[in-house]
Amino acid sequence: MKILLTGASGFIGKHIQKEFTKHHIIPISLQKVSIETLSFAQVDTIIHLSALVHQMTMPDDANAYEKINVTQTLELAKSAKASGVKHFIFMSTIKVYGEESDLIYTENSPCSPQDDYGKSKRKAELQLQTLQDHNFIVSIIRTPIVYGEGVKANMKNLIDLIKAIPVLPFAKIHNSRSMVYVGNLTHLIDVLLEQKQSGVYLAGDDVSPSTSQLIHYIAQALDKKVYLIRIPGFEFLLKTFKPSYYQRLFESLIMDNSETKRQLNLTNPYRVEDGIRLMLEGMHL
Repeated sequence: MKILLTGASGFIGKHIQKEFTKHHIIPISLQKVSIETLSFAQVDTIIHLSALVHQMTMPDDANAYEKINVTQTLELAKSAKASGVKHFIFMSTIKVYGEESDLIYTENSPCSPQDDYGKSKRKAELQLQTLQDHNFIVSIIRTPIVYGEGVKANMKNLIDLIKAIPVLPFAKIHNSRSMVYVGNLTHLIDVLLEQKQSGVYLAGDDVSPSTSQLIHYIAQALDKKVYLIRIPGFEFLLKTFKPSYYQRLFESLIMDNSETKRQLNLTNPYRVEDGIRLMLEGMHL
């Protein structure tokens, strides 16, 4: 199968190139080439990973999200369809549902994105679906946080914190946070490549650990003793002065992808513990 892969140099893109050796992968950076110059000759499928992602340290730029996540995506899909490409796989996000919540999101949950990143991804989803017909299949994958070898951002920061500090104020946090190991995500993509099914699919591990459980898994894989304690007032201070960090550490964001598994006859090849161990081994920690 000949696959055009955008965002090929990113974290997920590198894993796809490593795993999908049975296919002919054409890696593309849309920062370096224009869509007008792309050749879709004999391309069966596009896996579109390229996107402007949410940055906690920077203010959102609605125009930038619109340009990259919506306009560029639609230009690519229209050009691909006109050139005879049959399958378009679009990487979306759990953020199309909204923010942290006690609700459990499913494939059919109402979407109410709150930030410009989530809004742009939802808009791109809707516009891609209008292009779909019997000759052009659109598969949308919504992911929570993706982790694995080469991960950065929040997961890397948590690993560094656990390595550096043996006592952390995160005891008895009873939230749940959906995640997906990159190996489980690439397996889902591989199944979609084979089955060529249209629709919305959720990528997720079989377990959504609490922050306390996640720290335990990481510490165990590092063979490091970490003591979790509760500090009076810590949650209040974090919620007041760093609300985004509070949300990610103390609140829940859960998806249930049982319908995706049923429809695709999908079984995750990796447990959370396996994914964390492989991630840390890949980082040579």
